[in-house]
Amino acid sequence: MSLRPPRAILFDLDGTLADTAPDLAAAANFLREQGGLAPAPYDILRPVASAGARGLIGAALDIHPGDERYEALKVRFLDRYEANMTAHSRLFDSVPELLAQLEARGIAWGIVTNKASRFTDKLAPQIGLGHAACIVSGDTTPHPKPHPAPLLEAARRLGIAPADCWYVGDDLRDIQAGRAADMPTVAAAWGYCGHSAPTTWEADALAHDPMQLLQLLP
Repeated sequence: MSLRPPRAILFDLDGTLADTAPDLAAAANFLREQGGLAPAPYDILRPVASAGARGLIGAALDIHPGDERYEALKVRFLDRYEANMTAHSRLFDSVPELLAQLEARGIAWGIVTNKASRFTDKLAPQIGLGHAACIVSGDTTPHPKPHPAPLLEAARRLGIAPADCWYVGDDLRDIQAGRAADMPTVAAAWGYCGHSAPTTWEADALAHDPMQLLQLLP
C-alpha cells in the first residue's frame, strides 16, 4: 500500500537496526555452561533475540517467568550480557547508509526499544547510533511495547504528530504498538521475527532489507 510521507521514522533496535543476537545468545549459553550443558544452537536462539531475557532463557533452558528459578537466572543473564554486549553486535548491513539517506532528506530518525536504558544508553553510541534524534527505552515509560506509550513518547520528544511517523520493527509487538499509536508500520523482514511470519502481522508495508525503506518513501 502507499504510505503517507513521514517526517520521522522510528526504529526498533534489536533485530531492526542492530544485529545483537550473537551477544544475547552468548549470554544465554553462558547460563547453559554454568549448568554443565552444551551450548544451544545459534539458529534456535537467534529468532527469539528480540524477546530479551524472557525469550532467550526460555529457548536455552525452557525456564519461563513464573518458574522459581527464573528471576535468579535473569539477573545472571543480564549481568553477563551487559559485560559483553558489544563483543559481536553490529549494525545490519546498509543501516548506516539508510540513516545517512534519511538525514540527507530531512527525515528525523529515532529508536524505540523494549531494551532497558541500562543497556541502550551504553550500546547505542558504541555501535554507531548515538546520534539518534531520540532514544526511548523499555523503562522510559510505564509500559513497554506493544503498548503505544513508548512510540507516543518518541513522537512527543521529536515534536512530530504520531501519524507523521513510521515505525519499523522485526516483531509482531512492534506492529501492534505502531497500530495502537496510529503510526504507519513497516515489518523488518531482515530481522529476527520470532516464530511468526512478518506477512501475517498486518503491517502497512514489508521491507526485506534496510535500504528497501527508501523505496517505500512516497
